[in-house]
Amino acid sequence: MNKDTDLSLLSLILPEGLLNYFTIVGFDKKPIKDPLYVNRLTIYLEEKKEIPEAYKNHQYKASGFMEPRIIEDYPIRDNLVSLSLKRRRWDVLLDQKWIKVNRSWGEIIAQGTRLSKEFADFLKEGDR
Repeated sequence: MNKDTDLSLLSLILPEGLLNYFTIVGFDKKPIKDPLYVNRLTIYLEEKKEIPEAYKNHQYKASGFMEPRIIEDYPIRDNLVSLSLKRRRWDVLLDQKWIKVNRSWGEIIAQGTRLSKEFADFLKEGDR
């Protein structure tokens, strides 16, 4: 398989809506020592260069990236799955003052966790 095919297949297992905001830039699979899993699959994603909707009508400029945030997602077969999200920062002119902003990820990341929202909801259901 080629890299484009690999990335296309990976897109099928990502949380719903994630690729609206992110682009897959790579992945790796490394062996781990765990009683249940053999490998850790890490999928690297980079936020698209699109300002959040709330700031589109303001003057703005890209301000680089934040440190990647690692999110745990559904395990697949004998692989733990992590998503490495590289998020953008923006400088926005509000009330004649430049402030730093970034997109809110409440619909993708479960509040107070480092889990994808879908995976956290799954775990809650299993706890009932």
